[in-house]
Amino acid sequence: MKLKELKAGELFTKKPIAEPSEHQVWIKQAYDRSTKKYEIIRWDDVNDSQFMSGDKEVYTEFTF
Repeated sequence: MKLKELKAGELFTKKPIAEPSEHQVWIKQAYDRSTKKYEIIRWDDVNDSQFMSGDKEVYTEFTF
């Protein structure tokens, strides 16, 4: 699934992990028009934010 297909606030991982730890789970945030990327924040540290392309493959099938 691509990042742009997720709704804001949905959880995902960057790699296919069946049972990820807290620092491997990310939350999709709002779209930033100036960079044309989505902001993502780490589940366990909201101060750790990154910007990721909407075409990036992400994974939502995991047990958390």
